[in-house]
Formats: sequence, structure tokens, C-alpha cells
Amino acid sequence: MSETLQAIQQLKEQMASAVIGQEHVVDTLIIALLSNGNVLLEGLPGTAKTRSIKSLARSLKVDLGRVQFTPDLLPSDVTGTEVYQEIDGKPTLTFQQGPVFNNLLLADEINRSPAKVQAALLEAMEERQVTVAGKTYKLPELFMVMATQNPVEQEGTYPLPEAQMDRFLMKINVDYPDDEAEAKIISLVRSEEKAQQKVEAIDPNFIFQAREQIQQVHVSEAMVDYLVAIIMATRDPARYQESQLKEWIMVGSSPRASIAMDKCARAHAWLNGKDFVDPEDIRAIVHSVLRHRLMLSYDALADGISADQVVDEILKQVAVA
Repeated sequence: MSETLQAIQQLKEQMASAVIGQEHVVDTLIIALLSNGNVLLEGLPGTAKTRSIKSLARSLKVDLGRVQFTPDLLPSDVTGTEVYQEIDGKPTLTFQQGPVFNNLLLADEINRSPAKVQAALLEAMEERQVTVAGKTYKLPELFMVMATQNPVEQEGTYPLPEAQMDRFLMKINVDYPDDEAEAKIISLVRSEEKAQQKVEAIDPNFIFQAREQIQQVHVSEAMVDYLVAIIMATRDPARYQESQLKEWIMVGSSPRASIAMDKCARAHAWLNGKDFVDPEDIRAIVHSVLRHRLMLSYDALADGISADQVVDEILKQVAVA
């Protein structure tokens, strides 16, 4: 095992010890960070969404910014604004950076703010830069947005448009922990109240080294064909006549989904000590990559069919080349 992989595994273990019962959240956050993407978490209150990103920032010793999205939030509250100052008697406008200029940004309850504020994040997420008053400012090289939304309270919320959902590399559904994990959470919080937990810092440069190594992970033509077949099943479900896919899917996934699956599958393979991608790596990440990129039909929604069930059906129908 390489030194870089050891460091990332240590990062994963440290996060798992702080976020109990949500192993899939930890795994997905690590994969998204290694793939240089952004993550959307949807879950009920108190399911360690905020704690997850805080533990990641603490383990890497990087800056964490947090924005609580509200209906009266302004774009400048996220990106920053120009402030009037007098320097040596001369009036000047100085740019004051917003929370988006941290390495990790927690956009809490992103669906509570209007589209204008949500759009302010688009450039930051996609281009890794912010434009204010005609000037462009670069964001840190290590940068990730983790946005959360609450599926229960829909009063006063503004659903994210499909174009913005597509810019999230992965979406995680966070459920309540089971009995055993719940008991461990109580013990963990008790121990934290007694003494501050010490965390061994991991050099953020290991993230960049890991990204370079992940680029070298081999993806065979057969795996590319399998990946493409899964995406095409979302766009042309009528190919599978014996399945209900054509009745469930209204709009399929964009090419961003193909790119995301390729990146995430390579990261998953690398994390498991492999230098090649196999079908299991694709299946391991496909739900997180596709669940927010599918627009389901009214029939599917009326029947209570979820995006995950549609992805399960696609995996049943699409054979490995």
C-alpha cells in the first residue's frame, strides 16, 4: 500500500470514528473529494450532515466556511462584496472575501434560498472562481461544496433547478442510524463532552497526490461500454421493452453523468487498492451519481417509484459487455 493510499485510508478512519452509522456518507465524501467534485446531501435533521464535513475539515486542517441559506440571503453573502474604505485619504473599494473562499464550504439547507443565491454558487462549483463587480477571483486549489437539504419541510423552500443539480458530482441520501449505531453515538458524545478528541492532521497534499494516481487507473473498453450503456438506458429506455423503464423515466442523464461515473469509479477502484476499474466499482457509485440526474415521470411518482429503484432496474437490464 502506497503512502498516499495509507494517508487517505487514515482520513477515512478518522471520519468514520466521528460519524457513526453513516459509513456510506464518509465513503462518498472521500470519493467526491478525490474526484474534485461537489456533494449534495439530503437527509432528516440530526443525521450528522454538518458533522461529516466538519470532521473532514478537522482531519485535513483546512478552512471550513458555512452559509446558512435563508430566504433573505443575498449572493454577496456567499461570494463576498466590495467595501468602501478610505486609505491615505483616498476613497477605494476593497474586495472582502465571502465564505466561498474557504477550502470546504457547507451550504446548509440550500433549498431555502431563492434561485438568485443558488446561482451564485454555480460559477464557484463549476469554474472554481467568483466574479464580483466585473473582477474574477480564483478559489483555493483544494475546494469542495457540500450542500444539504431537508426533505421533510417543504414550506418556504425553492427546489434546486435541474441545471444546478447536475453540477453536483454525487448525491447522498442520509437515513437515521440503526439501534447499535444509536447507542455508539450516545457513548461518543459522552466521551467528547469529557475531553476534546485529538485528531492527527493529514497533509492536504496527499489529496493532490491521490488525484494524480487516480488518473492512472485503467478503464478498459468493456468497462467504458458498460458505463455508456447505463447512461444510454436513462436516455432511451425504450430499448428495454420488457422493462418499465420507459414508463418511469421522463428525462435521462446528461454527459456530465458519464464523466462523473468515470471519475468516481476510478477513485473507488484506487481506494480499494486496484489499478483498474471493474463492474463492482461502477455499481458501487452509480446510485450516488445518477439519483439526482433522473427526472421521473408522473406515473413513477404516483406509484411511489424512487430514483434508486429506477437505477436498480437499469442495473438489472444492462449487461456487462
